[in-house]
Amino acid sequence: MKIKTRFAPSPTGYLHVGGARTALYCWLFSRSLGGEFVLRIEDTDLERSTPQATDAIIDAMNWLNLDWDEGPYFQSKRFERYNAVINQLLENGSAYKCYCSKERLENLRETQRISGAKPRYDGHCRHNQYQHHADEPCVVRFCNPQHGSVIFKDKIRGLIRVSNQELDDLIIRRTDGSPTYNFCVVVDDWDMKITHVIRGEDHINNTPRQINIFQALGATIPEYAHVSMILGDDGHKLSKRHGAVGVMQYRDDGYLPEALLNYLVRLGWSHGDREIFSIDEMKMLFTLDTLSKSASAFNTEKLLWLNHHYINHLPAEYVAGHLSWHIEQQGFGTDHGPQLVDIVRLLGNRCNTLKEMAASCRYFYQEFDQFDAEAAKKHLSPLARQPLEMLYSQFVAISDWTVANVHHAIQHTAETLGTGMGRVGMPLRVSVTGSSQSPGVDVTVHAIGQQRSLARISRALEFITRCEAQ
Repeated sequence: MKIKTRFAPSPTGYLHVGGARTALYCWLFSRSLGGEFVLRIEDTDLERSTPQATDAIIDAMNWLNLDWDEGPYFQSKRFERYNAVINQLLENGSAYKCYCSKERLENLRETQRISGAKPRYDGHCRHNQYQHHADEPCVVRFCNPQHGSVIFKDKIRGLIRVSNQELDDLIIRRTDGSPTYNFCVVVDDWDMKITHVIRGEDHINNTPRQINIFQALGATIPEYAHVSMILGDDGHKLSKRHGAVGVMQYRDDGYLPEALLNYLVRLGWSHGDREIFSIDEMKMLFTLDTLSKSASAFNTEKLLWLNHHYINHLPAEYVAGHLSWHIEQQGFGTDHGPQLVDIVRLLGNRCNTLKEMAASCRYFYQEFDQFDAEAAKKHLSPLARQPLEMLYSQFVAISDWTVANVHHAIQHTAETLGTGMGRVGMPLRVSVTGSSQSPGVDVTVHAIGQQRSLARISRALEFITRCEAQ
């Protein structure tokens, strides 16, 4: 049997981390077994579905590198197929037209609520539909079996049994002629030959209904695996207050896709005590058998730790490609200055996100208008004049601009003045970067370049002169 999974989000909002984890699990399961992965957009809710949300979902899947073998399919383009199957069910008695008014249904629910009964349709039209005109508004309901139970073995949760008496005759086509979610899902999984449905535990209640429809169609029933939910670190359901925004927000905040995928795969799956997994290792090791039934807690600190790891362990050229996007977002160019791969190597250990790295590297490429006030007050005092003037002379004399020669000039200045490296290095750092924070001052000065470093030292000396005159 060829394994085939699908990820089927509804385009009523952005792809959030829970959906991304489900997509990852579906993708890994198919890839680990040499199967196929389908992307399907379940947009039967025409009022709430938007093209913007669809684009955001596809953008997120592409950014995460979760490639698909088929699709994206759109349910909104398959209404003719759904209605053809519904008509077949009407003809063979597996579905019926329901003419119950909104008022009748509301009264029914209220009566059931008062009596403490479970709200469900009472089957009124199941045997009383023939007294209505053919053109009278109606919905179509599925004839759910009235006896027995639905029994299925969930790949994560084990055996699940639901009595058919717990299930009512669900609507499969609305009054306006549009088919409903639970029915479309079944037809899609049938037509697309989906073998395994991996989805969130919030769909468990839908599964018995869908299995009954599969059986009515004489279709092969896929295997099911319902993954647990993701909670915030406070134990409540993940929401925007926990930062649970769309996946692309994590890109915007400076995360690498590899870090997010590594983090998400471990929210419910494990392989011993390991924390770091490459994509290839995930594909080789992933199984549904080791998925946890328990909810997982989202921990931003751990995600940051992973992101820092990947910034420093993925090829610098690859990380630089992602960094370039963030620099572009922050509005400065990199034509004049060091290569971005050098920036990744310089700042990787100091930054947890690429957004932070982009902000931190601005001074390598763009002149700054003023020095940080606290840094200037502390390190650009009149006492800094002599070391800066000597450094200027030393740097002018360098014919081969290397890190070693820059370091030697700084060290020589400190030794000549009989002072510590900090008394020389800190005024230099503030002069060339505008602040008191940077990588090693020798590699920083080297990366900024000889002429730009000299110009910035001159500007710092002018700043000291102005301060002395005040």
